[in-house]
Amino acid sequence: MAVPSFLKVDPAVERWNRMREDAYKHFRFTPRTTWVTMCGFVLVPGAIYYLASKTHLEWNWAGKRKGEALAQA
Repeated sequence: MAVPSFLKVDPAVERWNRMREDAYKHFRFTPRTTWVTMCGFVLVPGAIYYLASKTHLEWNWAGKRKGEALAQA
């Protein structure tokens, strides 16, 4: 005996889900996707490395007491 379904299937939602599931099959590198890739894999880590290298050894948190400066002399 079949169990009645209380869930209505929306064809637009099903089509959207299918499109999202198959997006990798139709991917191409365009100028926009190339720029996003470069930002994500080159510019962001490069900026983090630059900031880390500029502030490295600038601050010393070890053994500081209240009133002592954190900046290295």
